[in-house]
Amino acid sequence: MTVGSTPSRAVVVGTGSRAQMFTEALARRPRLRVAALCDPNPVRIAHHQRLLKEAGEPEAAAWSPEEFERRLRADDIQEVVVTCVDALHDAYVVPALRAGCRVVTEKPMTTDAAKCRRILETVQETGNHLAVAFNYRFNPVHEEVHRQLSGGAIGEVLSVHFEWLLDTRHGADYFRRWHREKEHSGGLMVHKSSHHFDLVNWWLGARPQEVFGYGRLGFYGRAAGERSGYRREYERAHGAAAARDDPFALELAGNDALRSLYLDAEGVDGYHRDRNVFGDGVTIEDDMALLVRYDTGATMTYHLTAYSPWEGYRVMFNGTRGRLELEVEESAWQPSLLGTSSGRGTIHGDQALANAGGPRLVLRPLWEPPREVELPAFDHAGHGGGDERMLEVLYGPVDPAAATAQAASDASDAARRRATEEDGALALVTGLAANQSFVSGKPVATADVVTL
Repeated sequence: MTVGSTPSRAVVVGTGSRAQMFTEALARRPRLRVAALCDPNPVRIAHHQRLLKEAGEPEAAAWSPEEFERRLRADDIQEVVVTCVDALHDAYVVPALRAGCRVVTEKPMTTDAAKCRRILETVQETGNHLAVAFNYRFNPVHEEVHRQLSGGAIGEVLSVHFEWLLDTRHGADYFRRWHREKEHSGGLMVHKSSHHFDLVNWWLGARPQEVFGYGRLGFYGRAAGERSGYRREYERAHGAAAARDDPFALELAGNDALRSLYLDAEGVDGYHRDRNVFGDGVTIEDDMALLVRYDTGATMTYHLTAYSPWEGYRVMFNGTRGRLELEVEESAWQPSLLGTSSGRGTIHGDQALANAGGPRLVLRPLWEPPREVELPAFDHAGHGGGDERMLEVLYGPVDPAAATAQAASDASDAARRRATEEDGALALVTGLAANQSFVSGKPVATADVVTL
């Protein structure tokens, strides 16, 4: 925290594309200072140094992962942001909590039960909590759903049907990068669906108790690509003639930020950001169906499709006094050739997708005509406007002096949406139980995965 006029000193761990949002957000706030950047790849650190320079901020210290724990205290760090590979989150969260730092971690909080328990035990030992960056809680449309349900618009919620569709622009991107390997990401049930499971936990004020599911790799990967005829013969897109007109290929060289973050950094660690989505080594699923039971007695049917022609989601709540229906069309369809002008990319939610649609929320009370619920202006960029609102809650407004009374009130209200380590664990346990059920073919009690 800031003492007098001295900015709080922060370290950003992991300097990939998503971390840019945090580096820039901290640099814009005079009460905070990016004192260090921690990553095994100095080329990616250099990219973030340029972001700091563009913001008029001094260069940060460059840390290797091996010196992270020692330098937390030596460099007087108060704030830690963890945005590295999901499976490594605990390696930074735990020592940061023990050092007394204020910790924010990207979702998912971690990727397996043992690491989750390690984080929860550290919180209990130290009394130091962390925040999990569930930005979808701060999306104004999702907040309106919460208001409707918590206000009793449909009475007691008895069941939920939730369908999430990732199109072949966004969905395919999880199969180009490290997320395609379950050991690093936990699979889409952990990495992507933790957003959705957290929303349902929050909307219902409920805790998941039992999960049953089926999951398969049916569209991406070599075997599926050969079966469908989509596979082209290349390992990674850069420099491959076969990738030039492939709608599933990502071009790194034509984008300054992606080239700087990934293509120029390959010589250090050999990481390829543009692998063939129909290649070998894909160990995550692309089509997943779940049935979840909650401690309130409610159930949820959930389906995630990672190869849809359109992007968006439908959520339907059935209650004792009616039904609430949300549909968000983030992209009606996508053109075949992939290009992005953003270093984060539309594939990360930074920009609106091409052919964006909009949200619609319909309330259907018993014995009354249905009526459409008025929604705030919808911003497709920045995860429906959730990113910027979340950052304000986590770090305060960019210019506190210019903040209006209404903005302060909104921030105070949104602060109640801040997700803690318990929320992170509750979202994670649904995905972990789903992964177990995919293998066993049986229902899995969440208490047998992580005790909360």
